[in-house]
Amino acid sequence: MNYQNTINFLFTQFPSYQKKGEDAFKPGLERILKLSELANNPHKKFKSIHIAGTNGKGSCSHMLSSILQEAGYKVGLFTSPHLMDFRERIKINGTEITEQNVIDFVHRFKNKAESIQPSFFEYTTIMAFEYFASQKVDIAVIETGLGGRLDCSNIIIPEISVITNIGLDHQKLLGETLTEIAGEKAGIIKYGVPVVIGKKQAETVSVFDFFAQQNKTELIYAENTNVNYKLDLKGYCQKENSKTVLTTIKKLQNGGWKIQENAIKNGFNKTVKNTGLIGRWNILQQNPKVICDTGHNEDGIKLIVQQLADEIFENLHIVWGMVNDKDSTEILKLLPKNAKYYWCSPKTERALATNELEARAFDLRLKGKTHASVLEAKEDAIKSGGKNDLVFIGGSTFVVAEALEVN
Repeated sequence: MNYQNTINFLFTQFPSYQKKGEDAFKPGLERILKLSELANNPHKKFKSIHIAGTNGKGSCSHMLSSILQEAGYKVGLFTSPHLMDFRERIKINGTEITEQNVIDFVHRFKNKAESIQPSFFEYTTIMAFEYFASQKVDIAVIETGLGGRLDCSNIIIPEISVITNIGLDHQKLLGETLTEIAGEKAGIIKYGVPVVIGKKQAETVSVFDFFAQQNKTELIYAENTNVNYKLDLKGYCQKENSKTVLTTIKKLQNGGWKIQENAIKNGFNKTVKNTGLIGRWNILQQNPKVICDTGHNEDGIKLIVQQLADEIFENLHIVWGMVNDKDSTEILKLLPKNAKYYWCSPKTERALATNELEARAFDLRLKGKTHASVLEAKEDAIKSGGKNDLVFIGGSTFVVAEALEVN
């Protein structure tokens, strides 16, 4: 198989949450442990940092990776979902796994894994773990896929665990309240492994205290950490994320990891350059200024709207599409009324139909028109915008991915 055939095989053979949503969710560690055994348990052969949370996992993962790279370490990075190419999920020092490595792994494991019937994410996780072990990384930054306790990445015993924050997202799978969701995320806390909590929230403090006591480990809140470094990630959410990252780095330093002051400074300032992160308050062009961001739940959208309000522009144009497993009405309520909207649907089975999105938005007095595709909506918004206008593209990771594809 060539690379494209291999990727097609992965997405068709194994159920993918990215493509199918809740129907593809396979919680539990039984299958991943069987897969790992087939690969000679690669998760036991490298050191790691494990990151869970509702928002900020990806940004924190990339900032941590950037700082550790600047410190001279060989750093694996496993994140999801990808925007442009599957290989974005698995990197070492900012370089994506090669197409040939992906082809070779699938060739070796596709028959062995058949009886286990893993999910797409389980299969991808073992691919990443085997790659990091074979390349002898010094440390790998591992982002959970969904939740924590039953997420397949939870077979690792990390140097430190990180939980960025808790918000309402994926409630059907993780729980209806912040307390219930925190219980799932806290499942990554391991015996004797220190844990950093990015955001102190009244509803979750007792949950994290309980899990830390049960596991006889140190619990560290990041909220009082002062960050005086320049960040190249410009979203408002990055202020909180950088506190989480710096707290984690300080704990690693205390544990004997050699991370110089200059590495921290350069790591924060060169995250995009060092890791290739895209889609976070990404400025695509000027005149009109075009920005995209992957924020897609209530907490993420609130920060985006706040940041949009602080931008200087004459007119605001918003290209917007969503998936059908989000509470679209509650999210649409957060959007500015003074914008012109370009409704669209991303190319995924999970997409919310454009006419349905428009109808819900109309009820909330958000005015705009429907478009046949993200590309058409983007082009119309840019064409309609004057040089002093602002075009924002978002609502879903899939919308941003399609907007970046044609940029």
